[in-house]
Amino acid sequence: MNRRKGRQGGFLGLVVILIALLIVAWLSMDALKAYGLMSGTTPPKSAPAAGSVRGPGVGVTEAAPDVTTVTPAPMDALGKARGLESAVREQAAETSRRVDAGSK
Repeated sequence: MNRRKGRQGGFLGLVVILIALLIVAWLSMDALKAYGLMSGTTPPKSAPAAGSVRGPGVGVTEAAPDVTTVTPAPMDALGKARGLESAVREQAAETSRRVDAGSK
């Protein structure tokens, strides 16, 4: 009898792990539905309209940046990359000028 329990230990361990996974899945069902991992899900509810929500800062619009003082930074990734490329090239040119001036 003792031998049978020893042989079944691995199988029983797998069953226990499976039961634990099922319990975790049951408890996190809302998260699984939100991520769309379970069938029969509905898309998450959108935020209510600004007119129906009350609270501080509701309906406040963001102020437009003052474009007369400083050129605003580009907001898209390609514009940022181009700006970084030009800055690196300027720094490289300045460094090469300093090296040339120092070697004379």
